[in-house]
Amino acid sequence: MVTIVDTVSDRAERPRHPEKAKRPESPIQRKPDWIRVKAPGSPAWRETNQIVKEHGLVTVCEEAGCPNIGECWSKKHATFMIMGDTCTRACAFCNVRTGLPDALDAEEPRKVADAVAKLGLEHVVITSVDRDDLADGGARHFADTIEAIRRAAPATTIEILTPDFLRKPGALEVVVEARPDVFNHNLETVPSKYLTVRPGARYFHSIRLLQRVKELDPSMFTKSGIMVGLGEERNEVLQLMDDLRSADVDFLTIGQYLQPTRRHHAVMKFVTPEEFKGYEAIAYTKGFLLVSSTPLTRSSYHAGEDFARLRSARLQKLGLVSA
Repeated sequence: MVTIVDTVSDRAERPRHPEKAKRPESPIQRKPDWIRVKAPGSPAWRETNQIVKEHGLVTVCEEAGCPNIGECWSKKHATFMIMGDTCTRACAFCNVRTGLPDALDAEEPRKVADAVAKLGLEHVVITSVDRDDLADGGARHFADTIEAIRRAAPATTIEILTPDFLRKPGALEVVVEARPDVFNHNLETVPSKYLTVRPGARYFHSIRLLQRVKELDPSMFTKSGIMVGLGEERNEVLQLMDDLRSADVDFLTIGQYLQPTRRHHAVMKFVTPEEFKGYEAIAYTKGFLLVSSTPLTRSSYHAGEDFARLRSARLQKLGLVSA
């Protein structure tokens, strides 16, 4: 994992996961061959890294220790994480720091937009930490960032990966009104695992949030993703697919959970590539426009290429282009 240069001097001295210190340790299993990836370090990767540092930005690629960072940054694809590097929740799977966040940086939307323009991105993914401390959960900051990117890079398509805005009335409407091209909100896991994996969230609230996006703007693409290998049963994954389709979600991603540290939730199973292919086939029969289901799939992995495929799939469904 590459460490980003922080603009706040005391961040490096804060314990990264104080809330996980009392959790029992779980040994980190050796990864199977199909999980292994090349280490980052190409010239294009270094250029992307430099632009991120120059603008004092945070990326989920680094904070979450994404295994695809070498490939994505070599293609100048980065997922920007706004509203700081500290989350107000303590999900058992996540490697992002938990604690009391700093105040919002009013200049961050402009900084992100400038970086998007310098990188020449055709498609950008913007995500954030949970900000339960803010009255709107950071919804206005999301909207400001979308609007800044539209001004700096009008040809760039924008995908957002949002928190659930739990108990923040009106927050979702603010974000949808800014008209991102793709609205992504991840379920992360099946409902039976929420108390141990995602204790601060509510499964059916997340389903309802995705459904509400479609009610507000039926033309907006919606997307959600889960991790497998957390102890879920196959039938639970299939039921989750049905729940997402009931909310008219267009795009489903399924990837392998990887344990960040011994204090995080253990990997209960490494799901085989063949099992991922099976999930993909079933998901398509349930009506998703697009499915990405591989061990290394992450929410923003190949997001630009997938957005082009998503638009094409919708046109085919409407009979406006041939398959």
